[in-house]
Amino acid sequence: MSEKRTPVVDALGGLLIVDKDGGWTSHDVVAKSRGLLRTKKVGHAGTLDPMATGVLVLGVERATKILGQLILTTKAYTATIRLGQSTITDDAEGEVTATTSAAHLTDAEIASGVAELTGDIQQVPATVSAIKINGERAYARARAGEDVQLAARPVTVSRFDILERRDIDTGTAQFVDLDVEVDCTSGTYIRALARDLGEKLGVGGHLTALRRTRVGPFTLEHARTLETLAVAAEAGDPLLSLDIDEAVRAAFPIRDIDDAQAEDLRNGRWLEPAGLPGVYAAVDSSGRAIALLKESGKRAASVLVIRPANLP
Repeated sequence: MSEKRTPVVDALGGLLIVDKDGGWTSHDVVAKSRGLLRTKKVGHAGTLDPMATGVLVLGVERATKILGQLILTTKAYTATIRLGQSTITDDAEGEVTATTSAAHLTDAEIASGVAELTGDIQQVPATVSAIKINGERAYARARAGEDVQLAARPVTVSRFDILERRDIDTGTAQFVDLDVEVDCTSGTYIRALARDLGEKLGVGGHLTALRRTRVGPFTLEHARTLETLAVAAEAGDPLLSLDIDEAVRAAFPIRDIDDAQAEDLRNGRWLEPAGLPGVYAAVDSSGRAIALLKESGKRAASVLVIRPANLP
């Protein structure tokens, strides 16, 4: 029987911000992190495609409970879009379905197409996505050969900037590769932006590279690769990017409370409202996050008690 190993973080835990390598699924990263942290209590806040690299937010121990409350509604990416070729998955991992020369495209035409995909738009998600249709993931249905039809949904693309254009001539095909930066709301598919830009320009398009640089307030500056984390674990160095108090302060508006109010919250009681909208954090005089609160009527009640009476 294998020896049970003590977790390397306390019961409150915190957030681990991983700079995911290409080829890893989000589940792979969670599994590897469980081994490094010696705990099964690890979860992720939103998936990242295997092809993509960059910021993946993990919750550890009790901090897994705050993942559903994190306001991670905005995301930022760098990407490369290839114009002149369509694929079944809208990215480089899928079978090519059509190739059309893009050599004739002018910068002005491309800029016009990008402008049409900036702002509040209706976007049909990529067919090979994790969206559920009658309880089954769209990608599973698509890979089983089913003709998957997804409805358009509103998303916001607040920035869609072209950084560089490269004209590619392979001898048999002529493509235009665009390095871009995108800021958008959750639920936006960068693969779908590549597909839609290619369709608007009449040549098809797909994504050849994707790197997520920010999720909510968490950026690559917070992140470490799994390789770096493994070295840190071997050396006995701290692994968490932010402890639970730092994570709460980074992600939520703060309401300062006194010790008596903290005791009330830790024992399941509510506070008088302070007139704050949405979910916010109650933090005691020592800077400890006590609870996440939401106001309704004459109560500021706990959405989550971070430090119940049985925890320090």
